[in-house]
Amino acid sequence: MNIKILKDSIELGQEAAKYSAHIINRAITEKGKARIILSTGASQFDTLKALIESDIDWSKVEMFHLDEYINLPISHPASFRKYLKERFIDKINLKSAYLVNGEGDIKQTIEELTKEIRKEPIDLGLIGIGENAHIAFNDPPADFGTEDAYIVVNLDEACKQQQVSEGWFPSVKEVPDQAISMSVYQIMQCKNIVSSVPFKVKANAIKNMMENPVSQRIPATILKMHNSMALFLDKDSAFYL
Repeated sequence: MNIKILKDSIELGQEAAKYSAHIINRAITEKGKARIILSTGASQFDTLKALIESDIDWSKVEMFHLDEYINLPISHPASFRKYLKERFIDKINLKSAYLVNGEGDIKQTIEELTKEIRKEPIDLGLIGIGENAHIAFNDPPADFGTEDAYIVVNLDEACKQQQVSEGWFPSVKEVPDQAISMSVYQIMQCKNIVSSVPFKVKANAIKNMMENPVSQRIPATILKMHNSMALFLDKDSAFYL
């Protein structure tokens, strides 16, 4: 694992974007296009901002994302589809974007996403780490066994509280109980993984990830098994290291 500790979230975002842009551009040079996975949440703001300002031919990039709440409309402030459209998709000219729709026929949605994501390898996954050390919405104890690409998961209380603390919902009771999430297995199929993890609220998750063996109770520990993993921290999130 390649670990970089930066001054703050802005510098972290710039360095993570620079590193990611190199991977994306290399894929475009080698095969004419790149396939990426994006995370959402407050921790990704600065990385995504810097990434869209990078010198990348976005018309040659296919984008997937990690998760979406079940039965939450795209108009809701917490919708990850809304997040990505406003902060990323609408600002560039992507080749294509495959969004996780948590409304309607969930089984069909998962089947369609699975078909698309498994057509070719994913060159880069920008994978955030939650306060409870989840990756995507794979809360502890995460399912390390399934090889399905996307699964329906139950959100734990710590995960729900993080969504409230970041301002996406006014109270825990308004956070949906379930979401469609990319599986741990599918995340680990990325050729390269970049994790942008700023802020003091993530410090304990990073400490647990680094100090413990791979465990379903600490889902992010699985990332240590990836052969091309870059972890970008700021001084706050690296507080306990």
